[in-house]
Amino acid sequence: MTAGVVVTGLGLVTAAGVGTEPTWRGVCAGAATAATDPALAGLPVDFSCRVPEFDVRALLGRRATLQYDRFTQLGLIAAQEAVADAGLDPATWDGTRVGVVVGNGVGGAGTWETQHEQFRDNGPEMVSSLLMPMLIPNMVAGHMGIRFKATGPNLVTATACASGATAIGVARDMLRQGVCDIVLTGGTEAAVVPLIVTGFSRMRALSNRTESPASASRPFDAGRDGFVIGEGSGILVLEREEHARARGARVRARLVGYGASADAYHATAPDPAGTSVERAVRTALADADAAPSDVDHVNAHGTSTPLNDLAEATVLTRCLGAGPAVTSTKGVLGHTLGAAGAIEAALTVLTIENGLIPPTANLESQDPEIDLDIVAKEARRGRVDLALSNSFGFGGQNVVLAFAAG
Repeated sequence: MTAGVVVTGLGLVTAAGVGTEPTWRGVCAGAATAATDPALAGLPVDFSCRVPEFDVRALLGRRATLQYDRFTQLGLIAAQEAVADAGLDPATWDGTRVGVVVGNGVGGAGTWETQHEQFRDNGPEMVSSLLMPMLIPNMVAGHMGIRFKATGPNLVTATACASGATAIGVARDMLRQGVCDIVLTGGTEAAVVPLIVTGFSRMRALSNRTESPASASRPFDAGRDGFVIGEGSGILVLEREEHARARGARVRARLVGYGASADAYHATAPDPAGTSVERAVRTALADADAAPSDVDHVNAHGTSTPLNDLAEATVLTRCLGAGPAVTSTKGVLGHTLGAAGAIEAALTVLTIENGLIPPTANLESQDPEIDLDIVAKEARRGRVDLALSNSFGFGGQNVVLAFAAG
């Protein structure tokens, strides 16, 4: 019999707030967080969804301001909350049975920019000796292992904007195979820096609503014109169900399905036929031993780009019909790139727990080509027994996670 995998802890750091509670409140209120960003002043697109100011020293210690890039800081803060939420104590657990799998798309973008400026303006002697450990993407998982005394498998997944969801799927497989009893998993990203934003802008991937940033991210809306870049982290504690039940843990939800595929179509554009996305959806359902009619809710990838939203909607209609209530929380939080899949997985767990589906912010006029039941204007109450969380990334990488009530 395949081992069950459950979610016992959640940690979130997003533009809606530092912590799960403020994030959940903001998402359920549909309160868009996009605002003009002083760090992006002078760029064609000068707004973002940035995490509110927080005291790094108070949350992580004095050295954190010097040793960790922001993407690592966000990941560690979310992980601390998730571990505490799960009722776990790293001082007492068997670290050899605890793994870490974290998704990240860009790595230490802020460190890269600031240290390049030092090199260019002041010479090589002024480059930090900590450049490499702050920059490289795997260090967020490495530092989680150090901080939480987790000596099991330790890695970072990089599947662009599907990275966080891929990490959760890989963690699930580790638990099913008996490699670990506990895995800290999810995603983190802090790429709201001028060079990265300029790159997306040059691709015409970003919304240009500079006159009204708060209304710029509008998934599935007829007037959508691109995504709004954000930052954040979502970390989940996954456990083998047997292990969690034995220690009397609170089970927040069960991770029952995982489907992954590649479009093999285009570097950045989704395959309009959606063949591989459909396969990921159907694989996740088969893994969950569920029928399409069993799905109550979909937390969609829903980036607010013209091509992605239509392609995803077409596949969801083909696979699931018009039955499930669909939402995209990117209308509130923006697109957090490699962290998005993990943040949205955590929000899907909260939706199941609370019987409350957050609204899709800024959905004023649904695209007439999109035939889905999209939750808009206000959160919708209703029992959710099975939900899907979709994530897609550049390179045509697709991940679908299926969560069920605990």
